[in-house]
Amino acid sequence: MTIFSYRATTREGAVVEGVIEALDERTAVERLRATGIIPLALTAPKRNIKRRLSLRFSRGDLLTFTTELSALLGAGLPLDRSLNILSEISESNEMKGVVQSILKSIREGSAFSEALQKHPEVFPRLYVNMIRAGEAGGVLDVVLDKLNEFLETTKELKEHVFSAMIYPAILVTTGGLSIIVLLTYVLPKFSTIFSELGTSLPVPTQVLLAVSTVLQSYWWGALAALAGGYLLLRSYVRTEEGRLRWDSLKLKLLGNVIVKLETARFCRTLGTLLKSGVPLLQALNNSRDVVSNRIIASAVDAVSKGVKEGKGIAVPLSNAGVFPSLALSMIKVGEETGQLDAMLLKVASTYEKSLKTAIKRFVGFIEPAMILGMGVVIGFIVLSMLMAIFSITEIPF
Repeated sequence: MTIFSYRATTREGAVVEGVIEALDERTAVERLRATGIIPLALTAPKRNIKRRLSLRFSRGDLLTFTTELSALLGAGLPLDRSLNILSEISESNEMKGVVQSILKSIREGSAFSEALQKHPEVFPRLYVNMIRAGEAGGVLDVVLDKLNEFLETTKELKEHVFSAMIYPAILVTTGGLSIIVLLTYVLPKFSTIFSELGTSLPVPTQVLLAVSTVLQSYWWGALAALAGGYLLLRSYVRTEEGRLRWDSLKLKLLGNVIVKLETARFCRTLGTLLKSGVPLLQALNNSRDVVSNRIIASAVDAVSKGVKEGKGIAVPLSNAGVFPSLALSMIKVGEETGQLDAMLLKVASTYEKSLKTAIKRFVGFIEPAMILGMGVVIGFIVLSMLMAIFSITEIPF
């Protein structure tokens, strides 16, 4: 998602400015028009390296900010006093400046959600909408507690996925470096010896020596080709057609993991929003934004249409055909019993546990496959070298 700055006019002629988060410029314009204003200018703000680093740091502090603010409000302190305390005790200079800016906006008469909306690089649209719902219902402390639970669960899931992929990443890196060293350093030493002896080398050794020569002479070309291929693929994936094809390919290769991940993410977001008092249609639109796979996200759009037509949520979700049958059954039960929000959170917890198991199985499969692949490549290199060494015995003296 990209954050766009816009300048627009209302139908009464008043000029307004602000920011909006959307996938692309066209989507941003459509969303602005849907709110009843006419866009005049739309720009995507450029961020320098320092800003990007501070952005990541601020997002890391979002959970801490939410936890501390929830505790202060739960203790009975007013919002402005709580924010003032947070601005004093915050260890992050970036977050301290953000909190002071929010506090200043509130003292100038802005609502808490409006003050948060001025910092989209720190507070996502989902976060702001939940705060707005809490303000409207007078349950801001309860909403912050739900947000805290939501952020903790999301962080735990990301950390689990990250930790599961550390070993495969190390394996690929070390294996790749070993192959490069063998091809660019070890093999050339042998090629010098054999060229002095004047013997004909086995075909596998000749192939490896040719690859080694190319890497030594044109390594810059190989790096440029890899970088160019990566940039071309990245630019293609950013297009609508490229993103759809890429997401479709991921579903084919990692369907079980992707579906469980998106189901858990969608259900936890929707359940948290509904439990916080956000209307169903608005909650569905916000939940769609957290679904990263475009194939599944487009199916959620059909769900919103079904809800507008009075079909509820279970039937449109079932017709979409992208969510697991167990999740659909649980959602149907929750809708029929009037406990949709609680059931959605149960679905999320169920599939988060199932996702961890699926990731463990996937890593358990990919680790021996990668070891076998690296072993085959390195074994071929070593065997080719040994064949060349054994061929020395055939040299006439």
